[in-house]
Amino acid sequence: MNSALQPATGATVTYLKPREEDEEAVLRAHLHDILARRQLSALFQPIVHMQTGEIIAYEGLIRGPSDSPLHSPMNLFKAARLNGLTVQLEHLCRKVVLERFAELGLPGKLFLNVSPESLLQRDARHGETLEVIHQIGINPDRVIIELTENQPTYDYDLMREAVLHYRKMGFQIAIDDLGEGFSSLRLWSELRPEFVKIDMHFIQGINHDPVKLQFVRSIQEIAEKSNTRVIAEGIETQAELLVLRDVGVAYGQGYHLGRPHPTPARAAPAEVVKTLSRNGVAVYPQRAADKQATICKLLHEVQAVPSSMNNNEVYEIFQRNPDLLIIPVVDDGEPLGLISRFVMIEHFARPYERELYGKKSCRQFMDQKPLIADTGTSLQDLSFRMAQADAHHLFNGFIITDQGRYLGMGTGHDLMREITQMQIHAARYANPLTQLPGNVPITEHIDRLLESSTRFWVCYFDLDHFKPFNDVYGYRRGDDVIQLTGNLLTSHCDRDRDFVGHIGGDDFMVLFQSEDWEARCQAILEEFGRNVQDFYSTEDRERGGYISEDRQGKKVFYSLMSLSIGAIRVEPQQYYTHHQIATAAAESKKQAKKVYGNSLFLDRRQR
Repeated sequence: MNSALQPATGATVTYLKPREEDEEAVLRAHLHDILARRQLSALFQPIVHMQTGEIIAYEGLIRGPSDSPLHSPMNLFKAARLNGLTVQLEHLCRKVVLERFAELGLPGKLFLNVSPESLLQRDARHGETLEVIHQIGINPDRVIIELTENQPTYDYDLMREAVLHYRKMGFQIAIDDLGEGFSSLRLWSELRPEFVKIDMHFIQGINHDPVKLQFVRSIQEIAEKSNTRVIAEGIETQAELLVLRDVGVAYGQGYHLGRPHPTPARAAPAEVVKTLSRNGVAVYPQRAADKQATICKLLHEVQAVPSSMNNNEVYEIFQRNPDLLIIPVVDDGEPLGLISRFVMIEHFARPYERELYGKKSCRQFMDQKPLIADTGTSLQDLSFRMAQADAHHLFNGFIITDQGRYLGMGTGHDLMREITQMQIHAARYANPLTQLPGNVPITEHIDRLLESSTRFWVCYFDLDHFKPFNDVYGYRRGDDVIQLTGNLLTSHCDRDRDFVGHIGGDDFMVLFQSEDWEARCQAILEEFGRNVQDFYSTEDRERGGYISEDRQGKKVFYSLMSLSIGAIRVEPQQYYTHHQIATAAAESKKQAKKVYGNSLFLDRRQR
């Protein structure tokens, strides 16, 4: 290496990256050129009323030059932030959007994106937007300032002051991407906006995700109490649209309703308007039984003692705390055992034991093999371990650790209570065998259908000769038949329109909104008739049944299992409660079971 090119000893050398610097310089010059020559274009995406399908507003969006690396708004604003030009770029974006909105003569309101950073600029000309609006002839009450958050907002007092300033000028306020930003919930509470937009993450797939559904329902409930209107962003399917409409969300936005466009449509697509005007209800996703619930909910913080503590000291702790039953022994975070109040009192009650062992380590009376479970242990696994362990563990409880380090204690009583509650919940809300919705969700869906004043069909499915099959072939084979039935019903129904529920045992109910419900039922009967034969022995299949004892102990020949369906059609105002519908469906099922083999009976009587 040429010594002339080597740095002097001890010198600090910074090696530059010419290519990166060149790229930044080019983008900076390009950005300045865009600002100087106003090389921005406006797009508009419709916002639709979720009950009527009417376009009530448009969101104004911005794009850079089409042949430019700064075409996308993300790259455009990133470059502006790096060069300290965010506020200047925003002001130009607003002006371009406002002028194009007025030029197109679009109906309804305009959602105008504004960052809190721009809003909080004390030296910014806050009246500039109003000046532009007056120049182009738009009334301020048609413009909604949509706060789009890219960075955390900390100065809430200044934010309230700025928002109040805009409100006095006649603007309304919206918060964008609720649930996604840094402080959107805090902003909602502080600013009380007229509109909130729910981030598309919580919207897309909401028809299949009960957690997303619960999030949106909770936001909607808060909005109703705070006089705020909700806008769901990112709607891409009809199923998502119907769920959001039924939840009560006021407005929607997304590709299914209309893509951003330089000259957007003035009416929503005909299929969207038709869908929204339909009386039917969406099928809400159901939450299955939580088999992964962990023991963290059972955690109690119990002060541990070191093994160096003697028995007299531990006894004094029990004396000072009459409700304390168990004390864990832990050294440097590692659990060693448990000391029971009653074991210690029993020992100290014996002659001379306190004198002999009082000053010795508390390990003396410690259970050295306690039940220990880490935080990731499921309630089911812990329950199984508890059942297999010695009986005293149910009273002593168990130690809870996090990667082997002591956290606290759990009691056998709390574990049994949680397991029992899970079983009750599963029985009412989701059948543990098929994971299909149980009686409570079935009833709730019937009530929603009745409230919607739509026509639907109720089909009560019941297996014939199921009990004697269980007696001969065993309950495990019977469970397999029930799972087969549940899978058949699910596979032949429209998951977005038809509700499949498992009442219990071998009884199922389907609430059809599909007009071709009868063809779906016939397909179910045909497939069941083929598949059920696989559950029988070759001999029983060939003779078409088997001999078993009835409840009186008599030998009876039973045919192969079949499926009976009792159906009723529900017209608006025909029934008023789910009890009436359940009674009518049960009566129809009885008639279906009188028919030999797989059968469908529709009660055609007018009520």
